Amino acid sequence: MSYKFVFLPPASDRHRQWAEAIRAALPDLDVSVCPDRAAALGELAEARGAFGTLDAELLAAASELQWLAAPAAGPRPQFYFPELVASDVTVTNIRGIYSDHISAQIMSYVLAFARGLHVYIPLQVEGVWAQGEQRANTIFLPEATAVVIGVGGIGAETARHLDHFGVHVIGVDPRVESPPPGVRELIRPDALDDHIGRGDFVIMTAPQTPSTQGMMNAALIGKMKQTAILINIGRGSNVSLDDLADALDEGRIGGAALDVFETEPLPADHRLWKAPNFLLTPHMAGDGPYLDNRRRDLLIENCRRLRDGEELLNIVDKANWF
Repeated sequence: MSYKFVFLPPASDRHRQWAEAIRAALPDLDVSVCPDRAAALGELAEARGAFGTLDAELLAAASELQWLAAPAAGPRPQFYFPELVASDVTVTNIRGIYSDHISAQIMSYVLAFARGLHVYIPLQVEGVWAQGEQRANTIFLPEATAVVIGVGGIGAETARHLDHFGVHVIGVDPRVESPPPGVRELIRPDALDDHIGRGDFVIMTAPQTPSTQGMMNAALIGKMKQTAILINIGRGSNVSLDDLADALDEGRIGGAALDVFETEPLPADHRLWKAPNFLLTPHMAGDGPYLDNRRRDLLIENCRRLRDGEELLNIVDKANWF
């Protein structure tokens, strides 16, 4: 059944292009791109679907709204304001479109630490040919274990890659019911304390939720192997940067690689810039081709599903933000 779909402000050329693509694919839909807040307040009165960010006033104006498409895989917690959480509006996100790019980024960290690139690249910059004690230890991946915290799309794809190298993967997830390919053991988060010490790599792909914020703190880091490598490409809020810097400076873990940070950009005076055995990338793990097309195609598919009365893709647990 036909309905109105609204792009909320701020409008962009991309949104206008997506609106045209929706009209071409689903010509019976009434698609509007709102240039400003006043337009949005008017258009939302009859809209059953919307893309973008609402607030309490906009939500109150949207008496017919059934579906809100979040503009990110993991928008900030403030996106899920109390009135939206309490409402009957279904929220979807764009998770799943980054799995190939981000899993490749994770494997670049794993291979870098396994083969000592975190040691040799800085020595190259200094013009040093490593010998003797300067040479890095290696990690033999067929005898290594990885604890992957979050085995949804990204974590599951990472597990598949790790399995190709012979790594024993322990997956940690509150929702996944059976081990994805490559995951040899699947545990719940409440068992993490008992298993994190088995990991030569601890890989965090978890979203930001009330239960994951700050989870990787001094206490949990203290349960890791002294030689273990911590990798986080999930959400910066999930790792305490000061606790991680302490652990690296004191040699309590073997190393770390982060693409996301509690504060971004990482402050110029933060100790992690000069921490030993540390790799930093500037929140770029999701970079890669075809992302805009994937966002557009996911949006079109969910527009069709709402029209045809089918279950939407990527439904969010609003209370837990993911």
